[in-house]
Amino acid sequence: MPGITIKNVAPKAALPGGEVVIEYSGRELAGSARPVVRFGDFTAQVMMASSDHIIAKVPDSSSEIGTQELVIATDGDTSRPFPYEIGKKLASNLHPVANPALDPEGNVYATYSGRRGQKTPVSIYKITPKGAVTPFVTDIMNATGLAFSLTGDLFVSSRNEGNVYRVDPAGRTELYIEGMGIATGIALDHDGNLYVGDRSGSIFKISPSKEIFVFATLEPSIAAYHLAFGFDEYLYVSGPTTSSFDCIYRVSPSGEVDRFFTGLGRPQGLAFDIDGNLYSVASYRGRRGIFRFRDPKKPELMVAGISLVGLAFAQHENLIVVDSGSLYRVRLGIMGKPLP
Repeated sequence: MPGITIKNVAPKAALPGGEVVIEYSGRELAGSARPVVRFGDFTAQVMMASSDHIIAKVPDSSSEIGTQELVIATDGDTSRPFPYEIGKKLASNLHPVANPALDPEGNVYATYSGRRGQKTPVSIYKITPKGAVTPFVTDIMNATGLAFSLTGDLFVSSRNEGNVYRVDPAGRTELYIEGMGIATGIALDHDGNLYVGDRSGSIFKISPSKEIFVFATLEPSIAAYHLAFGFDEYLYVSGPTTSSFDCIYRVSPSGEVDRFFTGLGRPQGLAFDIDGNLYSVASYRGRRGIFRFRDPKKPELMVAGISLVGLAFAQHENLIVVDSGSLYRVRLGIMGKPLP
């Protein structure tokens, strides 16, 4: 019988570079030979080991497989394997700066945004459920926010031009609205109104007839606004500033601004699950990854990761996550909120 038993691993999933806490029992490891932690065939960096838990960093190469068997080994003793979910890399060489978007067929769309003012060969890539990556849009400079309408059109903001474009399912692009400042995050409500976050401090509301209103005014962001609608029809907005104590805003249908949660570091992509819980990419109390706000006062780390930018719920209870250069699929076992 092994002398080491893995009791639990938190959070329940991770991406390469993410730090996980492994609770164990059965043997005192602190002060003995440094334990070895492996995810499948890949050895993790052990950050800390105590009498009942180990903090380990998920190795980069482990993302090629997905779910791994986690083991602890020391002095010839090895624990029983503990199944652990690691996000599987579906695409690399991307440059997302906001959430990916998914169509009803399960195809994922992610940007190669580039530096501001940089004309990249491909603006948006399409990744099929089987992992095939193909260029989808090539003529939008600094493609930033992505959002699908109920009619199947993809709306895309350009932070360089301040424009929003509409792209049909065949990839044909047309200018939808212009003059949106530094246009970043976008979202649509159930009435077809489009909301655009100008990171200099405004949330614009554009009606289906293209009437433009200033919906809300917020503190400017150094990077981008990220927008998502909850079941309560309130608009939730994040936007990192120079502070390490940022907030997620909650904006009423009439444009009144409240603070949903304060105390995050660099909050970015937002999404809701089928139960109405909000998820955000952020750091909180020294931990980084994707947090769930089931209790608005107590964020739960659900996926550990570094340099994360955005997320979107996919089919089969999967979560699609993007960092600054790659796209991953994480089997989280949670369904996402459907389109408005």
